[in-house]
Amino acid sequence: MQPIYDTYHFAPAVIDGEYLRCSGMIGLHPDLSVPPDPTAQFTLAFENLHALLAEAGLTFADVIEMTTYHVGLRAHMQEFAAVKDGFMPSPYAAWTAVGVTELASPGALVEIQATARIPH
Repeated sequence: MQPIYDTYHFAPAVIDGEYLRCSGMIGLHPDLSVPPDPTAQFTLAFENLHALLAEAGLTFADVIEMTTYHVGLRAHMQEFAAVKDGFMPSPYAAWTAVGVTELASPGALVEIQATARIPH
């Protein structure tokens, strides 16, 4: 995340009281490339979010809300939901899925924004 932070001047996440508010995660490799395969891209986006949560000592079980932005929402919803279900445990977080025409990274199909509760 450091190259993105340095180039675009935004925090991958911020602590807001008892919450960690995560910026949108895209399925980027460390070299900032995006895999062309949708399932690989969705998996990588969740893996990137997992790493961000772990840096704060959190897991997907701490996520209480998620908004996902999709290029081709209807075309990829079943594939995305299957990947999501492999990462997000029950009880499930609140989730809003929004269709968009494009995302910041060329070729990106999804961006995942999440809020996690920091346990006391």
